[in-house]
Amino acid sequence: MTYANPSTERTQMLAGVSNADLAATILRVTMGIFFLAHVWLKIAIFTPAGTVAFFQSLGFPGFLAYVVIAAELLGGIALILGVWSRWVSLALLPILLGSIYPHWGAGFFFSNEGGGWEFPAFWAVALIVQALLGNGAYALGRDR
Repeated sequence: MTYANPSTERTQMLAGVSNADLAATILRVTMGIFFLAHVWLKIAIFTPAGTVAFFQSLGFPGFLAYVVIAAELLGGIALILGVWSRWVSLALLPILLGSIYPHWGAGFFFSNEGGGWEFPAFWAVALIVQALLGNGAYALGRDR
């Protein structure tokens, strides 16, 4: 009689996966989830009309809110699935760099009143790292 050994199953699942590929996967999936959380916030809490009004209050054209919503939704899904992660990360980079602008006046730290630009800046750097690493392991689109 053969019994399944959980540690053996875990080892087999990770066999041949480098630390860099595993790190790329964790970063890719986490950022994808974060982008979906942000798009949910824009749709369900702020509403698309509220998001448009916010963008306009910052001096951005209102239609840009819909572009950001679509990019965060599609980009988040693509990152989770591991499809074109390098290109998706680079395409999402302007959104994060642009999100620094409304937080600039609040200073660096995100804990400041009005939220500083610390978090969007870090997330932008993480997107650059993802673009350099690629899809990683367990991706639909394998790029290595």
